[in-house]
Amino acid sequence: TPVEAAIPYLEKCDMILVMTVEPGFGGQKFMTHMMPKVKQLRAMLDEVNPSCHLEVDGGVDLITAEVCKENGANVLVAGSAFFGAADRAAFAKEIEL
Repeated sequence: TPVEAAIPYLEKCDMILVMTVEPGFGGQKFMTHMMPKVKQLRAMLDEVNPSCHLEVDGGVDLITAEVCKENGANVLVAGSAFFGAADRAAFAKEIEL
């Protein structure tokens, strides 16, 4: 979905989700090429609805989480990385925003 599709709704949203994998199943590789979309959405939200959360879901681990945060995401979904972590509590603490 192009960023432009969200424009009419930006002022009304509490959260916008950007998928960073193809939706459907866990364990996929993070799609770095989605970061310009995240960055663009964050800039647009900062202008019209700064309290809106920007969520990324898919391929999020400790490394990609930093990339997501640097590009403006403030909600992260980490399924496979969390459930595959040897110490889930430590993983959750380390990935915190």
